[in-house]
Amino acid sequence: MSLPFNEATSTGVESIASHHHPRMSSDEEGQPPPRYTRENDPFQLATKLKSSDEIQQIKANTSRKREGSLKDNVRSLTSSKKLQGFYESQNESIKRMLKPVEEHVRAAKEYNTQNQLKYKIAVYGSFAANVILSIVQVYGAVASGSLSLFTTMADAVFDPMSNLTLLICHKAVNRVNPRKFPAGKARIETAGNICFCFIMTAVSLILIAFSARELNSGSESETSDFHLPSVIAVVVAFSTKFALFLYCWALRNQFSQVRILWEDHRNDLFINGFGILTSVGGSKLRWWIDPMGAIILSVLVAGLWLRTAYSEFQLLIGVTADIQTQQLITYISMTHSPMITAIDTVRAYTSGPRLLVEVDVVMDPNETLQATHDVAEELQMKLESLPDVERAYVHVDYETTHKPEHFLKKEL
Repeated sequence: MSLPFNEATSTGVESIASHHHPRMSSDEEGQPPPRYTRENDPFQLATKLKSSDEIQQIKANTSRKREGSLKDNVRSLTSSKKLQGFYESQNESIKRMLKPVEEHVRAAKEYNTQNQLKYKIAVYGSFAANVILSIVQVYGAVASGSLSLFTTMADAVFDPMSNLTLLICHKAVNRVNPRKFPAGKARIETAGNICFCFIMTAVSLILIAFSARELNSGSESETSDFHLPSVIAVVVAFSTKFALFLYCWALRNQFSQVRILWEDHRNDLFINGFGILTSVGGSKLRWWIDPMGAIILSVLVAGLWLRTAYSEFQLLIGVTADIQTQQLITYISMTHSPMITAIDTVRAYTSGPRLLVEVDVVMDPNETLQATHDVAEELQMKLESLPDVERAYVHVDYETTHKPEHFLKKEL
């Protein structure tokens, strides 16, 4: 089930109020504009919900029809699972749209309150662990002289800097001068993440140059020296990073800072594991395995951080919000008030870690300015109260046949 929607734009969606509700004038005799109540379900979405028994019945019906070949049975079973998954996903979408905005806000605040301690442990615990591990890995790299371990050391040394960057950006977001930054400073988190990604890429390129020089100069012995304490130091770092990776995994989709930390721990797991293998391989098999492993690791580190930088750039530029969020915003706008007869356009796109929302609603041209203003302002405040929305802009139209007001290409 999906509402009339196309990417980030929904054009000319007619409200059910124009069919099932008489025209209601507002602000007459000081009365507030009409609005739907919480209990109303004007589009009868609740009737589209599938019960657990109905979803299970799909599987039961498929089981009774298994009389053909094995290939047909497998195809039928796969089809039934996809159909079950579709209805389960549809149920979740319907319940999400029928949930009042106040409930979305309450649930988000409650979740943040319950997970505040976990958030602090993830951020400050990662910072403390990274400071200690950077010292341990500096010892391991210097004592062994392994280029692979120097690569893991460089990554470990910059980890506390990334944590510090995230903490500073988070405090900067919470301290905003509205005169100087009228749109807030939430995007500073995204900008800080991008800067750190390029720093890590630059360090990787330097290590590639050092490793290439050692490969070019060669070695008189077949293997390099083996240093057990250095290997143990990296193993300790690997184990610690694995524990932090598991801890941050549960919170990665709730806090943007924790997601960056989770990605960092994930990258470090592979880097440290591969670094141990190539360092030991250089001391036990052939000397060139170590510098070659350092080059491979550095290329991998640069690639991973550039990929993260690309995703952060997408957030900063303004990429379209996911379909579920677009549907929710459209449904909230359509059911905000019976005075809204249609939805002309809905756009939702990122502005850093949060969303900007633009909604064009259609109202009767004979309504008073006060009435249309009150409805639009209430809708704006309602949309801005959603957890992921930074700002919302509501524009009032009187028909849907006009050309778009805004153009992507500006003529200078």
